[in-house]
Amino acid sequence: MAISWDEVVAIALSLPGAELSRSYGRPALKVRGKAFAATGKADDHFVLMAELDEVDVLMETEPHVFFQTDHYKGWTAVLVRHATADPDRIAALIERAWERRASKAQREERAKQFG
Repeated sequence: MAISWDEVVAIALSLPGAELSRSYGRPALKVRGKAFAATGKADDHFVLMAELDEVDVLMETEPHVFFQTDHYKGWTAVLVRHATADPDRIAALIERAWERRASKAQREERAKQFG
């Protein structure tokens, strides 16, 4: 299984208010001006925002997919390896990351898409 950055972008841009932007000079996905995913410093992974406890669980249960460098330790972000990631699982995590940054109206709009 694998997921490319282009697939990550496509998933994210299907969410209300999501846009392709930049963060720290790299391509990033944002909603309301707040990043929820970005390309990594290397081409083999990307950064995904997540709650601290979720980061710990992801890295513990799937260390071949999710990891952190020293730079990200203690931050609400996890690195995701493109080559080993399950696209369906990553889609759910992208949506969760978006939800934490989206407005109530945007979350309601998303709920209507599935209602």
